[in-house]
Amino acid sequence: RLSGKSVKIAGRLVCPLHLSVPTVPSLTVITCNVLEDEVRHYARGLAHVRALVFLPQGLHNEPQRLQRELQTAVDAAEAEAETEAIALVYGLCSRGVENLRHRRCPLVIARAHDCVTLFLGDKDRYAQYLREHPGTYWYSPGWIKSHAPPGPDREARLRREYAARYGEEEVEYLMEVERQWIANYNRATYVGLGVGETDADIRYTRHCAGCLGWSFDQVKGDPQLLVDLLAGRWDERRFLVVPPDHFIRLTADDSIIKAVPQPPAR
Repeated sequence: RLSGKSVKIAGRLVCPLHLSVPTVPSLTVITCNVLEDEVRHYARGLAHVRALVFLPQGLHNEPQRLQRELQTAVDAAEAEAETEAIALVYGLCSRGVENLRHRRCPLVIARAHDCVTLFLGDKDRYAQYLREHPGTYWYSPGWIKSHAPPGPDREARLRREYAARYGEEEVEYLMEVERQWIANYNRATYVGLGVGETDADIRYTRHCAGCLGWSFDQVKGDPQLLVDLLAGRWDERRFLVVPPDHFIRLTADDSIIKAVPQPPAR
């Protein structure tokens, strides 16, 4: 815990961050490439950020694969003697961040269900928006660039892929399955952090909403959560610092995640 007492990170004595921070650990940052431009921008000039590692978008749809890819990245970071802590620019992300083993370096992660919290800057702001607007699908510069979000372009691409892979006779059935999950949404909301935002992306989001019969909204993002994660300002309300030999675990309350001891290796 970071309140009340000093803690050791990579052998250094670090005071609680709301009191004093004599040093910031040398960081390796592991992030989804949906946030690549934003992470590069806000990490620029931070001397303690020694490496940025980008993983493919969409791994949250395959949580076991996400966990494997993250574990590989964590292992590689720990093998570098210069790395003193590892920042995960992820949320819980279909629980793909659980069960990561780390023997030497603490992991630091925002208290977030997914990356939208990192765009909005606060988990409570995200929760309030979803209470007021259930059925929201989020669009951002990185999502639009690296992933075909719901809309006419996605439908056309899927039709081509399904026809090539399964044959024309299966296309309509597979597209109906696609429409079933899209039916859970009714709003397209564009959010950005002031990096890589374009009027074309906003128009595209509005166009997708119109084609789907959804409402359109645009909200201003808040980069402070991401900035503080990269800068080493890790207060307990917004961040979890996971000591070595501990796992990340989902909680049943609004803290979202907690650290629990890892079982001994067999």
